[in-house]
This record gives sequence, structure tokens and C-alpha cells, in this order.
Amino acid sequence: MGNLVEIRNVSKVYERGKQKVEVLHHVDLDIAQGDFLALMGPSGSGKTTLLNLIGGLDSPSDGSIAVGGARIDKLGQGALAKWRAANVGFVFQFYNLLPMLSAQKNVELPLLLTKLSAAQRKKNASVALQLVGLADRASHRPTELSGGQQQRVAIARAIVSDPSLLVCDEPTGDLDRQSAEDVLGLLQTLNREHGKTIVMVTHDPKAAEYARQTLHLDKGTLVEQSAHA
Repeated sequence: MGNLVEIRNVSKVYERGKQKVEVLHHVDLDIAQGDFLALMGPSGSGKTTLLNLIGGLDSPSDGSIAVGGARIDKLGQGALAKWRAANVGFVFQFYNLLPMLSAQKNVELPLLLTKLSAAQRKKNASVALQLVGLADRASHRPTELSGGQQQRVAIARAIVSDPSLLVCDEPTGDLDRQSAEDVLGLLQTLNREHGKTIVMVTHDPKAAEYARQTLHLDKGTLVEQSAHA
């Protein structure tokens, strides 16, 4: 298995008025195909910034980022949006589901950017909902679902276009322990049985235990790495 993500000498600087704030400082990181990586670190350590760079939601100030051989740091906004739609699934802390749409329709959303027919979109969304254990909730709206169920719908939406990479920002940050464990177990299954490469930002050491390895960031620099059994 080769590397899916190759990050070389990446820095990220934000300008706040006249002040420049360096959030990431010359980061080098390889993420192997099929890995499940947890990113941990104190608030302001740069972990969400690094996650957004890997997912193509942001661009580095310096350095290079290759995902699946594509130099995403070289892509313009339009090309980057297309690349994201085809290659990355996103899972956020607060689900970001549209309240007026059913679970089925929420999961179909990323497929509206594709050339798939309505029937094929529906079929793919049904498969994704089945995979996350919510086939029986397809017609429910988000308000009729628990937090854990909403997050599983969000994961179904993230995987419906069959991306090679899932980026998850505090995916269990808003859930009770049992729902969190259900969601983490699902991510682990997607990694181990479906070959998804997952990068997850978390502040919860128990959540990090579900990953194959954990990286720690501090003040924009990778400080240590721990592999899990």
C-alpha cells in the first residue's frame, strides 16, 4: 500500500489585520492508503487547519500537498471543488443536515453534482444508508432522528460518492458516549472493511483509540506519533 496523502514542508499563515499568524509550521506528513489517523492537540494547535488542507477546503501558504497523486495545492477554486466532490467525504461535529429534507434526500445531495440519473442517485443513497444501519429511517427528517442517527446520516452522505478519503472534524464532539461509540465503530468498519482512509480531528483520547495511529500537534508542529494495536 502506498501513501494516499503526502504533505511536504507545509506552512499556513493567516493575516489578521497587520498581524501574521502562523498556524502550521513546516509540516511533513505521509498518510498511507487505508490508514485511520487521529489528529490531537490543544485548541489552536493547527489540527483543524491541517484537516482542512488535506480535504482541499483550504490551501497552504507554503509547501506541497498531494492526495492520490494529485497536487491539490496547485488547483484553482473550481478545479478544487470538483476534486473534493470526487475524492473526499466530510463529516463535521454538527452534522450539517438540511432540516427540511429526509435522510434519503440529505444523503443524495453530493450526487446532484454528478451525471447520475435520479433513480441511480436514490439507489446509491439507499445503499449508503443501509451501510450505516439506517435503511429504516430513510424518510425521516433530521428533527425525527437522535444526534447519533443524524451523524450516521452525515456519514452516509460523506461516503455516498465512494470517496477514497474521509475527513472528520470532531465527529463525536456533540454526542453522548454510547452514540459516540456507535459512530466510531462505524468509522472503524468503513476503514477496515471498506478500505476508506480516514483522518479524524478529536480532543477525546477514547475516540482516538479507534484509529490505527494518533498524531499530536502543538503550536503548528507535529510533536509525536503513537501507533495503536
